Amino acid sequence: MKGERLVGGLRCGEVLALLPDHLSGSIKPADRAMLEAHVGSCAVCERFGGQYGAALRHLRASLSGPAGEAEDAALERLEQSLLRLSD
Repeated sequence: MKGERLVGGLRCGEVLALLPDHLSGSIKPADRAMLEAHVGSCAVCERFGGQYGAALRHLRASLSGPAGEAEDAALERLEQSLLRLSD
């Protein structure tokens, strides 16, 4: 990532890689602590993380019915698009 910062023991790209686990609740406690420390001191990651979470919440809310393959595929496409935007 261009202009990456090392804050809280993580670089911006590492924060981006941890966001899906953080939002799903499957992140390890040590990783969560480093992610929160980074985001708390990096305005770029704080803003991006908020936008990422809002996009996922909107997507989940707009899909009806039980979680299934269509939702998983849509979330994967969104995640890949966001990753490309951050490069």
